Amino acid sequence: MSVVTDRPESTSVKPQDGSKSKVIVLDNIADEGLEILDNASGIQYDVRTGLAGEELREALSHYDGAVCRSGVKITAKSLDGNASLKAIVRAGVGTDNIDKTAAARLGIVVMNTPTGNTVSTAEHAMALMLGLSRNVAPAHASLKAGKWDRKKFSGNQLAGKTLGVVGLGRIGLEVCKRARAFDMKVVGYDPFLSKSQAEKLGITKIDEVDELLPLVDYLTVHTPLTNETKGLIGREQIAKMKQGVRLINCARGGIYDEAALVEGLESGHLGGVALDVYETEPCTDSPLFGMPHVLCTPHLGASTEEAQISVAVEAVELLVNYLQTGEIKHAVNAIAVDPKTLKSMRSYCEVAYRLGMLMNQWHCGAIKRCKLEYLGDIANNDTRLLTSSFCAGLLKNVTDDASIINSEVLCHDRGIDLETSSTREHGVFSSVVSVTVEGELQTFQASGTVFGKNMPRLVGLGHYPTDCYMDGNLLIFTHLDVPGIIAYVGKILAAEDVNIAQMAVGRAVKEAGGKAIGILNLDSDASPRAIAAVSEHDGIEQARVIKLPPAGKLPDWLL
Repeated sequence: MSVVTDRPESTSVKPQDGSKSKVIVLDNIADEGLEILDNASGIQYDVRTGLAGEELREALSHYDGAVCRSGVKITAKSLDGNASLKAIVRAGVGTDNIDKTAAARLGIVVMNTPTGNTVSTAEHAMALMLGLSRNVAPAHASLKAGKWDRKKFSGNQLAGKTLGVVGLGRIGLEVCKRARAFDMKVVGYDPFLSKSQAEKLGITKIDEVDELLPLVDYLTVHTPLTNETKGLIGREQIAKMKQGVRLINCARGGIYDEAALVEGLESGHLGGVALDVYETEPCTDSPLFGMPHVLCTPHLGASTEEAQISVAVEAVELLVNYLQTGEIKHAVNAIAVDPKTLKSMRSYCEVAYRLGMLMNQWHCGAIKRCKLEYLGDIANNDTRLLTSSFCAGLLKNVTDDASIINSEVLCHDRGIDLETSSTREHGVFSSVVSVTVEGELQTFQASGTVFGKNMPRLVGLGHYPTDCYMDGNLLIFTHLDVPGIIAYVGKILAAEDVNIAQMAVGRAVKEAGGKAIGILNLDSDASPRAIAAVSEHDGIEQARVIKLPPAGKLPDWLL
């Protein structure tokens, strides 16, 4: 019989039954989750809420698994010296309250429940859209004040309007489904959803966010908050939209520039703004709160009874399955890999990961298929780890939780086919990871290897052999193999005070006069203005900055 102890916060009792896996529940979760623990074979659990500091560290050292929500903060200090904890499961999506790097170093798997609040968040986005369109909140306040003013609160219907959805993952697609039921036209942007798959779902896929903006009457975003999506919608983007467009955000605060929202409302360009998330939370003071045509809620996307039951059940099932069978799903940090295997594979996992990040930024349009070839000595190993590492890099800026555990599944969810092959024969290098990414518009290829013990190098890009470091800011440009190109690019970068740390060039053919590629490692980022100037040269076909992690910086799951 499992034991539930709802002890005072100061109590710390070590479970006594050594034959069972011991689980601690650190935040209040739905009873349905606790019932699963009650009935789970070989599981003993305690409910202990409100723990912090040394008390939390001491408690965690006596358990095999932990379930939490957002209340408890599991820091590196909380895990210091822990030799017993095997897994932490967050009943919800966000894992910012858990130090995933510290957990990875200790071999503790951190999992979340990404599907449990999908429907609730999608419904909340629709609720905000409807409430904003029909002036529900101000009309209610007016009626409470004893007024009956029907003309003042006349609104707009959703039917026949165009909804733009940026981010067509689980939640974004659920919003699309509901919007279509309201007879809305849906256009969407997601670099990893193919046009054919979008068409099957009744979505018109747009290749660039800027191309989508002028088309929409409503815009909702459903992406993680990354360097690429922070401030995704600001003054410049709002200026490209229709007069009277309405913006909704139930994803992450910071995707919309809140100052730009205020300006857009004041000028009358924006017809309304509905927010459930904010740049800083808790948020109780914002200029938006006092403005007309604004509807705001305190991060309620997942706050439904059904969602809380769903995430509690899913979290407990994830933990029980792991403790009973070793099954791991929805991991967001590191799987406990055998140290010997990790040592032998880490460098090439890093190569595959960086190739994934490079191809994420180098390709154009949606990705349909990825082909991975493992050549030479590396083919003698279990290459599945390399494939997962590549997929994690490919999805790095697309989803919050891509890791070697779930990245392949996430690729398949986006309609990306994965093909792998291995050849033990040596080429120029003893081992090479080669990837080909097929999109709807073009196909791209890249190859990487390891120099020395742990120096990832790019040795091929498309038809061009090359040799460059795979770290930091890379300026890649394809051009005609004629005199003056490199000098031209260097002059532009010098004018921007951008220093070139390394340079590599490659020819498609051995003779001069054909096509070539230049790859520059830059000490700082090149501005869009500089890239535009580089691209203006008649001999340069395309130029792009690729941003990779600094040398030696590994993702949490590879530490």
